[in-house]
Amino acid sequence: MPEASRAAIALGSNLGDRERNLRLAIDRMATLGKVVAVSRFHNTAPVGLVQQPDFLNGALLLETRLLPLPLLHGLLAIERAMGRDRATVPAKGPRTIDLDLLLYDQVVLATAELTLPHPAMHDRRFVLEPLAEIAPAWVHPIAGASIASLLCLVSHV
Repeated sequence: MPEASRAAIALGSNLGDRERNLRLAIDRMATLGKVVAVSRFHNTAPVGLVQQPDFLNGALLLETRLLPLPLLHGLLAIERAMGRDRATVPAKGPRTIDLDLLLYDQVVLATAELTLPHPAMHDRRFVLEPLAEIAPAWVHPIAGASIASLLCLVSHV
């Protein structure tokens, strides 16, 4: 069995009881590994498709023995179990739950199914702000800068 790896996951919800949705997703992620840190939740305006309710966003750190792709599949299964169907709504549309694998140790990966680190995370305050609360010193493997440093550079989005 592989050694435990560290993964950073972004959480978001803008439908229904947003906080309850995030807490339920966090509880379910315990099946994928050990949740070792969870940020505060942040109320944020939608990006892209702006005619929708505000989001509640957060981040968590997970120690897992799953490799990146099986971890992604586990996150997508949690989304489906919570009522999200990625095939029927716009990519930036409203959703009960959104779970994005941001970082996995210092892995850099680009496949049709998964890109690590998450390709847009360094441009998104709503991702970096909660992540900086729980992993400020984690160095982005491509940018070579810490999460805290990247947060200082990002605009209001």
